[in-house]
Amino acid sequence: MAKKSGNKAVRFFKNSIRVTLQVITVAMQWAFLLIVLYRVVPVPLTPLHIARLFDQTEEGKPLRLTKDWTSIEHLGQPICKAVLAAEDGRFFEHFGFDFEQMQKAIENSLEKGRKLRGASTITQQTAKNLFFTPQRSWIRKVPEMGITVLLEVLWTKRRILEVYLNIIETGEGIYGMQAAAIEYFDKPCDKLSKRECALIASCLPNPRTRKPDKPTKFINRKAARVQRGMKKIELVGWE
Repeated sequence: MAKKSGNKAVRFFKNSIRVTLQVITVAMQWAFLLIVLYRVVPVPLTPLHIARLFDQTEEGKPLRLTKDWTSIEHLGQPICKAVLAAEDGRFFEHFGFDFEQMQKAIENSLEKGRKLRGASTITQQTAKNLFFTPQRSWIRKVPEMGITVLLEVLWTKRRILEVYLNIIETGEGIYGMQAAAIEYFDKPCDKLSKRECALIASCLPNPRTRKPDKPTKFINRKAARVQRGMKKIELVGWE
């Protein structure tokens, strides 16, 4: 009897592994197809969009999903430079992972005894926003890393930045730089001043609690640093 029970447990374990591998394989195949499609087609919806709608429902807030897909040419160079200066100054130098910034983040955390801050690149954030919900999990790190590599291989840096600028959360129910520009400054993105671009970029870590049009002292200081950093950013392959 014990032997039969042991055999059942082994079979169950093997079947579970096989099913898990099949699910992962199918998921990666779908991800690959979407990555190929999104290389040229605007992204219509992401898991983040859907998750936020559920959050709004649970919190009793009016449902809001404001986005306006805009080509990178019409977004303008200032907003590109502002976001790069704020989020990923070495974007054109790394291959999806900025190991230098990761090392600095770890060293800073150990020295000051603080929680490890994120050192995600724009490519990593794009991968996360395209295929995952906001909840953090170590389990998803491996597929997230795989998708990051695929984006770097199959897309150009320009396309990665364009998608990121269009799907990133920029406020409560607001997504993308064009929607943010209109929401906060009542004008299209390519008409923003460098200061306004820096303010929007400075709010990205917590866009639902920070307002570019009503900056705190902290955001004003950060925006000043971002604006100085914009002068050092060169948009590779813009022409």
